Order: sequence, then structure tokens, then C-alpha cells
Amino acid sequence: MTPDLLAEVHATAFEQPWDAAAFASLLGQDGVAVLGDADGFVLIRTVAGDSEILTLAVRPEARRRGYGRLLVEGAVHRAGLDGATQLFLEVAEDNTAALALYRLTGFNQVGLRAGYYTRPDGRRVSAAVLARNLAD
Repeated sequence: MTPDLLAEVHATAFEQPWDAAAFASLLGQDGVAVLGDADGFVLIRTVAGDSEILTLAVRPEARRRGYGRLLVEGAVHRAGLDGATQLFLEVAEDNTAALALYRLTGFNQVGLRAGYYTRPDGRRVSAAVLARNLAD
């Protein structure tokens, strides 16, 4: 997937999307992988035995069909192949749909980052830090 396509999909899923330059920079880093297609994608990074979901985006018209779950499970599989023993992510604590998806796919909350996200209106929202053990 190209940085332009990633930015386009990301813009359909987030109030404050990442641009193509941000995706190009990430894709140029060691340990970064992207899985998905024009309907959605997951971007992960694996370093020193840990993986992180950097972002997951699904176009609104492709939601509620199990595609997000497929992407998360793909990230879990890829992280394992890359030698990770844990997979982490941060999600806004008010993003109930994402929290439900991650809990459904075996993630548990391991921390909280107070005021981590800033909404377009200036409101601060905490991020739940989630993890899934891949060693089992």
C-alpha cells in the first residue's frame, strides 16, 4: 500500500488523520509492516521482542463486517512471525467500538496515559494502554 492510499483510508477513520508524509516516514523504518487493502489496514512495528499496533483504520462503509477483527488477528500473526512476545497499542478511552474489538481479540488493559489525545475542540482524552501476550 502506498503512503497516499494509507493517508486516504486513515482520513476516513480519524478526526485528525496522518498524512502521506507521516506514513512514508513510518514505512521507511525497520520493523514496520502494513497489512490490509483499500478498505482498511493495520500498521505495526516490532522492536526487541515487542510489537505495537501504530494505527488501525477501516473505511466506514467496510465496518461492522469483521474486517477490523481480521486485521487485528493479522497483526497478531505478523508480530509472532517477527519474534514478538507481546503486542501493545493505545486507544482513546472513549472509543468504545475499538475497545470492544481489542477486548474481543484478547487484549487487556495494562495502563492509562492521562490526556494522551487532543480532540479538535481542544478536549483531552486519556489513552488506554492494551497488551496481548503472544507467548502462549
